[in-house]
Amino acid sequence: MKNLKRRYLTKSRFKLALDCPTKLFYTRKSEYENQSETDSFLEGLAQGGFQVEELARMDHPAGIAILGKDYNYQLLADKTAELLKQENVTIFEPAFLIDGLFIRVDILEKKGNKIRLIEVKAKSINSNSHDSFINSKGNLSGGWDIYLYDIAFQKHVMHLCYPEWQITSYLKLVDKNAITTVDGLHQCFKVVADSQLRTGIEKREGLTKDDIGDPILCLLNVSAEVDLILKDNPIDTNSSFTETLAHFKKHYQEDIKLFTEIGAHCKGCEFQVRDLAEGYKSGFHECWREQLQLPDHKIDRPKVYNVWYNPVKNAIEEGRYFMDELTENDLNIRPEAGKMSRSERQWLQISKHQEDDATPYFDIENLRMELDSWKFPLNFIDFETTAVAIPFMAGMKPYEQIAFQFSHHIVYEDGRVVHHNEYLNTEIGVIPNFDFIRALRDSLSENKGSIFRYHNHENTIVNVIYNQLLKSKELDKQELLEFIESISHNTGKNAKSWCGERDMIDLQKTVVNYYYDPSTGGSNSIKAILPAVLGSSEYLQKKYQNKLTTIDLTSKNFDMDHVFCEMENGKPINPYKALPPLFDGWDNEKLEQVSESLTEIKDGGAALFAYAKLQFPDVPEIERAAIKKGLLRYCELDTLAMVMIYEYLREVCK
Repeated sequence: MKNLKRRYLTKSRFKLALDCPTKLFYTRKSEYENQSETDSFLEGLAQGGFQVEELARMDHPAGIAILGKDYNYQLLADKTAELLKQENVTIFEPAFLIDGLFIRVDILEKKGNKIRLIEVKAKSINSNSHDSFINSKGNLSGGWDIYLYDIAFQKHVMHLCYPEWQITSYLKLVDKNAITTVDGLHQCFKVVADSQLRTGIEKREGLTKDDIGDPILCLLNVSAEVDLILKDNPIDTNSSFTETLAHFKKHYQEDIKLFTEIGAHCKGCEFQVRDLAEGYKSGFHECWREQLQLPDHKIDRPKVYNVWYNPVKNAIEEGRYFMDELTENDLNIRPEAGKMSRSERQWLQISKHQEDDATPYFDIENLRMELDSWKFPLNFIDFETTAVAIPFMAGMKPYEQIAFQFSHHIVYEDGRVVHHNEYLNTEIGVIPNFDFIRALRDSLSENKGSIFRYHNHENTIVNVIYNQLLKSKELDKQELLEFIESISHNTGKNAKSWCGERDMIDLQKTVVNYYYDPSTGGSNSIKAILPAVLGSSEYLQKKYQNKLTTIDLTSKNFDMDHVFCEMENGKPINPYKALPPLFDGWDNEKLEQVSESLTEIKDGGAALFAYAKLQFPDVPEIERAAIKKGLLRYCELDTLAMVMIYEYLREVCK
């Protein structure tokens, strides 16, 4: 298989090379820690990439799929060539092999010599407002170039095989303006994985085009963009498209690694192995070792790009790659009244690293004033939501938000902590958003204390539901709108402006403004802050090492003998890691990482995948119950984590 891969430059290899030429060579999981197949399955489950491709095929009922072993390139190309002898034919996954280049096309329509090349993506677009992917400066629009180069590569190879063809290039995308007209559309295309975690789709037997309702995909002619790429090669104007292609092909075939200068782009390298002792190679470390002549332990030092909000981009251009090479002169430090400014916090991160100072920092005076402004009882809430390409229910748009779960903890002035309420609705075929907001209203209306979220997600979601309510005919619409206005502020996507008297307080902003712990590495996510506060706080360790029966804390989902702070070698174990996985064989942390990488979905997490799975009716009841139990525990821990962070800050201020 190695020789076969090295012999041909494929679509996936070409895209890797465009992103970072060195990536062309890191291909085999046996040598490099590359979870692309696992990620592919998870993305298919959550975002619907494979489902979208199958949905696109429904527009071509006479289409013929090219099937066969993935790496028997010649066989696949021969099957394609045989079908192309027909005057008119539509082919799914046709294969083309010529001169060391190999492609498979999503959908190809042939009518004589006139060819429609269709590339299907789960990426969304507003079809009503789209005009072109070429901007006013004559360049490709940001974020779309990789998709357009993919199609250009396919057209180039097809022309080499069939010079007489007249090829028109298309992108088939998810239409943000479309509305699903049938319930359970996603159920028609079930994401499955084999024992190697290869992704596939099981289409419902007997499915017809009429069964899927009105289209939610749009077809965009991108011939002008493809012609621009083939003519001017805007990614690298110093060489032509064919020269770039020949360069990649030669190096790949002859196994000559392409040089890529290290820099800020390395931060997201998918071939960076965290634990080299596991036996994997690390492409990231190979690049840095070769260019800096440093051992791995020195390469693993915090980088310039690890500084919060990456404020010193020019340092890498000057050959300074590590945080300990920065000086105060690299930052334009500007204080702000009443809190740490961003630049002050950035320098704090740098200086604590340089001084090997692991102690947390607090702006005690301003933190104490902030806490004193809060009104008891304190309400901590967290939402779980999802947004997928192929909606679960009729009446919804692609990637429209569904709010299906919340947790609500209350902290009273005497220190009591109560898991006051929760909501979970995974019922198939039901849009839960309005019932969700009613349940939230009922839960928060039992007191008039301050309400807390962690970051922007909750405020964004209630704004989404606000807009959904405006278009609805709910009998209590006005009451629900007023409730949302009372606990939130408008995001700018609403015609109306408001800021409620109980506008949710962002606990993350409290952390950012008044507290920094070097152990977080500059991250302010709740998954980073919780272990930091547990590691620093004797109060939290002492309290949460006890069983629930012995501390002033109630829980709806954990047994009374449960302990939230287990210790190992004198250090607390992250409570999130102590939770059992939502799915057998899938680590919750891995699910979080994959959801963060999805292009269309933000604020996802493990719950996103769980909800998607529960919308399929064939999930056994015992598994369904186990997933629901896991969801309830996961969300409860999110709000309890907020409580712990508050308790830590409170104790510090005493």
